[in-house]
Amino acid sequence: MKCILNTGRSVPQGVSVEHKGSEEYRTAASVCFLNAVDMMLLGIENGERIRVSSPAGDVVLTARSAEGVKQGEIFVTTGPYANHIISSETHATGMPDFKSQYVDVHVTEERVMSVGELMEEIGGLRYVSQ
Repeated sequence: MKCILNTGRSVPQGVSVEHKGSEEYRTAASVCFLNAVDMMLLGIENGERIRVSSPAGDVVLTARSAEGVKQGEIFVTTGPYANHIISSETHATGMPDFKSQYVDVHVTEERVMSVGELMEEIGGLRYVSQ
């Protein structure tokens, strides 16, 4: 299914942002909010997994229904999971497009990676817990 990706902050993600290696942060940052009709069209329930793909990359997220998300759109909190699918193109502004990116959404049985696994996948290092 083709969708428009929008990103932004969420309260649960913001509360745990200082502990990016924690399970609490992974749970908050790896959610993809969808319209209930789109979830029905995909044949999925809350808590099932989806793969979101863009020209920049792809990532497995946990699907959740959200009333404020319009049909044909998805919302992912800003952070390491969203960064896997947001283009680094800035159009000479110095800031990537965090809104209105086109993505493909598909149901998957794959698991959601930890933040550390995501970082290592792109050649980075895991966050060190303090």
